[in-house]
Amino acid sequence: MSSRPQTIPAQDPLEAERAHLAASRAALRAMREHTESLDIRDVTANWVNAEVLASEIEQRIKALADLADTPLFFGRLDYHHRVDAADEHGYRFYIGRRHVHDPDGDPMVIDWRAPVSEPFYQASKKDPRDVELRRRFGYDGGALTAYEDEDLTDPDAADAVSALLQREIEKPRVGPMRDIVATIQPEQDEIVRGALGETICVQGGPGTGKTAVGLHRVAFLLYAHRERLARSGTLVIGPNRSFLRYIEQVLPTLGEMEVKQATVDELVAHVEIRGEDTARAAAIKGDARMAEVLRRAVRAGVTLPTEPVMVVRGSRRWRIPVHELTEIVEELLGRDIRYGAAGEALPQRIAHAVLVRMEQGGEAPDDRVQNAVARHPAVKAAVKAIWPAVNPAKLVLRLLSDPEFLAACADGVLSPEEQREILLPKPPRSPRTARWSRADAVLIDETNDLVNRTGSLGHVVLDEAQDLSPMQYRAVGRRCSTGSATVLGDIAQGTTPWATGSWAEALTHLGKSAAHVEELTQGFRVPREVIAYASRLLPAIAPELREATSIREAPGSLTVRRVEAEQLTAGTLDACRAALAHEGSTGLIAADARVPELRAALAAAGLPHVEPGQETSRDVRLTLVPASLAKGLEYDHVVLDEPAAVVAGEPDHRTGLRRLYVALTRAVSGLTVLHAEPLPDELA
Repeated sequence: MSSRPQTIPAQDPLEAERAHLAASRAALRAMREHTESLDIRDVTANWVNAEVLASEIEQRIKALADLADTPLFFGRLDYHHRVDAADEHGYRFYIGRRHVHDPDGDPMVIDWRAPVSEPFYQASKKDPRDVELRRRFGYDGGALTAYEDEDLTDPDAADAVSALLQREIEKPRVGPMRDIVATIQPEQDEIVRGALGETICVQGGPGTGKTAVGLHRVAFLLYAHRERLARSGTLVIGPNRSFLRYIEQVLPTLGEMEVKQATVDELVAHVEIRGEDTARAAAIKGDARMAEVLRRAVRAGVTLPTEPVMVVRGSRRWRIPVHELTEIVEELLGRDIRYGAAGEALPQRIAHAVLVRMEQGGEAPDDRVQNAVARHPAVKAAVKAIWPAVNPAKLVLRLLSDPEFLAACADGVLSPEEQREILLPKPPRSPRTARWSRADAVLIDETNDLVNRTGSLGHVVLDEAQDLSPMQYRAVGRRCSTGSATVLGDIAQGTTPWATGSWAEALTHLGKSAAHVEELTQGFRVPREVIAYASRLLPAIAPELREATSIREAPGSLTVRRVEAEQLTAGTLDACRAALAHEGSTGLIAADARVPELRAALAAAGLPHVEPGQETSRDVRLTLVPASLAKGLEYDHVVLDEPAAVVAGEPDHRTGLRRLYVALTRAVSGLTVLHAEPLPDELA
């Protein structure tokens, strides 16, 4: 492979590739125009089908949009022989973001997700898969500017780092996250193309591309299982809205327009969040033991019957004695089915007992009679007394307000001290006036599922999963109980007091204990010098993890500078100015408590900036990032203000070091660390 991209005269192959790009774009426009011209007025049986078809065509038109600044294809595969003997052009395939065909239906660009595209990512000199030559293309915006060839016919030739690949990885980052479809590595591709039915957990250090892998996996699954997932649905779950806004443009560039995104808080938004727990209370409420406490609370209202049920129909009376009613209730309790489903089954069971007596009395009742008996006032009154309806919010409020009720439900599960920690100091009058916390909302969601089953999606992507509590994992697991999941995270970046200690534990709470864990340790984003510096913290925060490495060397990418305390803010602003002198985005990351002072200083200095979740532009390339929101974000240059303050901002030292690890690993090209206080000992 050549060591750098080849830019060649106009009469040489580059012009032919540009001509193919122009022809492919024209073909894509023709495909879109054809779809727009379809007349569907008389092709459906009714207005409902017409609406569905119109919606599908509208989505198809959106998917065929030509994004001018996005390369339509990024690679080419040349084979030793024709792949399809019936196709004289079958020896060459252009690999791109979507399928494009000419007017005769012959492919001009193959979707990167198609099986024929797999060798572009997986072929090697040791296993060429019949590929003779792999060509990568370089672009400036949407203009094709260079190409680079890799001959796969010599198994003894040494592999070389693709200059175009490296240049693509190092492109300045302005605006939202971009796709990695042109740079997917073999180990990433194997995860992306995993079967729909399997749940995969990706443990990845900073810069290993785990988020991008998860998003590309969704795009691949939607391509390979379009109809099935159209029925069952997909969902991407992120840690906060800032993160979701950052990644939301990736899937549309891959042709997937309709994948929904949400945070865990939005999944369980049954009540308005107006309160906040102590770290200790939140950890207890997030503990998996709360599931058993809630299960007991839901069933605490069930009362064994004390009186028989008397059903009068016409001139006859039918009596179900107490012992038979008790057997029915105990059988429903023993089956441990959803509370709501059992409550619906109870009147039918009582009605069936009545029908048995009717048949013994010589009558021949049918299903309509059984349904009528189930609605009989005497049966309805008995069911209401035995199996009362449960309002999840009211039940959780009672549990957190009534010490005696909590003690009864938590006996042998939570200690008396833990019970006191989660009790509300001032019980509100109703769920509407309660100051619910985020952890409370998860408890309500669990209770809701104990009453009525939560619907399941076909596939869920859960990013930054290391920060979830066991109860939050359960909430997500309910949304994919009959489907699969892609779990993404880094145990070393767990920064919540309730963060799970291992993936085995997390996957058990998710209900996917059979999932397998894939570890990505090859970094592509963070320079080697920066990741090595941040990795000094690993023995203290995650000793079981292997240190991430990086393919990128960037001498001078790390600067650590001590300043006097009174000069810290001014020094931080100077570092921001120096970073902004380079191309690309700059993130100023600081302890949350330091953000107001820095925001005011930036305004006074005339340095325009945006907040996380707001889109940068060529004119405003600086983002002021509270350390608590830095996870998952990336910037070309990062200025880290006062590491000691970042650590001190967390409830314990280990969590603070994990937060610092996150902040240290957001840089793509350069990291400047400024400190007035001594650095944590672990960084020494």
